[in-house]
Amino acid sequence: MGSVLVQLENVSRLFGRFPALRRISMSFATGRCYVLLGENGAGKSTLLRILAGLLEPTTGSASMLFDGKAERLVDQRARIGYMSHAPMLYDELTAVENLRYFASLYRTCACLTPEEALTAVGLDPALTRPVSQYSQGMRQRTSLARVLLPQPSLLLLDEPFSNMDAASAGKMIALLGQLRDANRTVVLTTHQRLLAEPLADHLLMMEAGRLAAVTPGPAQ
Repeated sequence: MGSVLVQLENVSRLFGRFPALRRISMSFATGRCYVLLGENGAGKSTLLRILAGLLEPTTGSASMLFDGKAERLVDQRARIGYMSHAPMLYDELTAVENLRYFASLYRTCACLTPEEALTAVGLDPALTRPVSQYSQGMRQRTSLARVLLPQPSLLLLDEPFSNMDAASAGKMIALLGQLRDANRTVVLTTHQRLLAEPLADHLLMMEAGRLAAVTPGPAQ
């Protein structure tokens, strides 16, 4: 078991009076992959956004442990890579042009170059086609390259296998396994349990905003 990177303690999140998350307590270790499972509305994406520092808990605490200190996740976004369900790419640009733009937004990080990030996800940086002409698998890998630019410790992915064919999904799973083995913490949501399960060190089942079960995965 790696050292604890992220700690959630009694985290709840309300939207108005609706409890999207209910008293979640969970630790996430370095070099481990966590697969979030559950029906639509179970709270998976809300939990991912809490982990990304994009939402703060209504009650409870969400912190990243760094140099022996607990820091709020909202203050550690530079160490967190978040790949949303939407690709967040400019269709008219090439992959390198997209990544050059996003790299320019990280003014205080030691970023990978666009070429390094694309090579890391198995794409050719020399491709001159706009990403609008990419397959879904290539678009997802370009999105992942964007997330890897600042070399995050915590990698969060919302439905990374969505609309992928089997071959592309297999490449993505192999890539995420390599990132996990490089001592990154990977947390992903999916409706495709059989596809993601071999990658999982821990399977987290969510129901109605609660963490209903945490079971060991095959990769543990």
